[in-house]
Amino acid sequence: MALASDAKWDDAAGAATGEPTEAALVADAAKEGYTTAKLAQSRPRVGEAPFDSGRKMMSVVVKDHDGYEQHTKGGPDVVLARCTRYMGEDGVVPMTDELRARIMEQNKAMADRALRVMASARRDWGKEMPESFEPGFLEQDLTFVGLSGMIDPVRPEVKAAIEEAHSAGIRVVMITGDHIDTAVAIARELGIIESREQAITGAELDRISDEDLADEVERFGVYARVQPEHKVRIVDAWKKKDKVVAMTGDGVNDAPSIKKADIGVGMGITGTDVTKNVADMVLADDNFATIINACEEGRRIYDNIRKCIQFLLSSNLAEVITVFVASLMGFTLLEPTHLLWINLITDSLPALAMATEGAEPNIMERQPRDSKDGIFSNGMGLDTIVQGTIIAVLTLGAYFIGLATEGVSLADVVAGNGSGLEGMTMAFLTLSMVEMFHSLNMRSRRESVFTLKKQNFWLWGAFVVALLLTFVVIETPLSEAFDFAELDLVHYAISIGLAALIIPIVELEKAIMRRVDKAKA
Repeated sequence: MALASDAKWDDAAGAATGEPTEAALVADAAKEGYTTAKLAQSRPRVGEAPFDSGRKMMSVVVKDHDGYEQHTKGGPDVVLARCTRYMGEDGVVPMTDELRARIMEQNKAMADRALRVMASARRDWGKEMPESFEPGFLEQDLTFVGLSGMIDPVRPEVKAAIEEAHSAGIRVVMITGDHIDTAVAIARELGIIESREQAITGAELDRISDEDLADEVERFGVYARVQPEHKVRIVDAWKKKDKVVAMTGDGVNDAPSIKKADIGVGMGITGTDVTKNVADMVLADDNFATIINACEEGRRIYDNIRKCIQFLLSSNLAEVITVFVASLMGFTLLEPTHLLWINLITDSLPALAMATEGAEPNIMERQPRDSKDGIFSNGMGLDTIVQGTIIAVLTLGAYFIGLATEGVSLADVVAGNGSGLEGMTMAFLTLSMVEMFHSLNMRSRRESVFTLKKQNFWLWGAFVVALLLTFVVIETPLSEAFDFAELDLVHYAISIGLAALIIPIVELEKAIMRRVDKAKA
């Protein structure tokens, strides 16, 4: 097995380097004293038929003191099919159907224990070197030597990641070159499939047309002993179901299917340069769980973008409504400098902080959104209009209360018999404060802000800074530049009280929308 491998044993490191399966075989041989350096001296390689995913075998010819010998390793079924003799306790004997059955029985027993099984065979060429190193010439009339089973242990975090993927509506499918029994054992352990009927081999896949595969692709969770072209067919079949398909791989043969998929995922450690170049995403740690973490992060980022957009549009819509109403009624609610200040301070600071909002608790329990959905889907457009209107009503209410406390009527202001500065100042203060309170609402579009366990300290910081700057512009000499009136504690209490109403009002709206969403579901 070590001779028929390209992995190398490093005496200094005490480990093998190379393709993982071959490295395991080389490490096993090294434990018995057969290091690759010693083997290269005693049996130098003179020719080879490299591994090919179609043949699923590799053969090498080496020279020893008696002549030339060939060593072949590969999948038990394909190697055994080329064996005419068997090396047993009593020497080399002809291969029989009974021996083949015993070997395949042992192969299945090992595969059922989730072991990756490799078969070893040999062929003696005597004093003469083979005329050709073509696979068809070398890999025939072989003598079966034995089976080697190795465990490729599942990382402990993978099973939990697959469970999380399933809860998020993400279907996980295993595509492997391993024997179907090995693949089924691992897939059942991971919760990918429940029974053998959900697995299919590449040979069986060849007998299914593309149309039938598109109809039945959801039935299969494991594909074993597949060829590169099979992977492309599987990706195509899922895409015909209007699914967003992500495909992982590390070898050159995986490149076509990775490029064909909507999201190609290459391996950063074991992946070839070809695979990395065609991939949309490269895993730095070659860990499946990282893909699920990336899905969660993607959902968080998308959520935060929508929250920021909804917050900014509802706030700006409120400004448009209030200014429009004031213009129709002939009075000035807010001056251009007031709107500029609000847009620069009480809009921008919370919006920037909202981008750092963590993922919501149920983010990986939602079903995937439709890729055709627009940014305003799932009620976001309606939410923006409703919340913008509420903010406008609160702002206008503050203005009219300010007029009442000043002792002037709206008619007086319109006629130019009153300044209306107290109303304008209270409207400015209320609009600034209501946007800050509304930013707390927007930590979640549907969940109650009071149920969120984690705090966004950046948002609280933005809230405090915006609050202080608002007080500065009202209570310092800057107020003269903004045409603000002096406010007392009662004015502040009324304005802040009106602004704080946005929280219970939006909480009520969220509760109603949660019921609507639940009814739709």
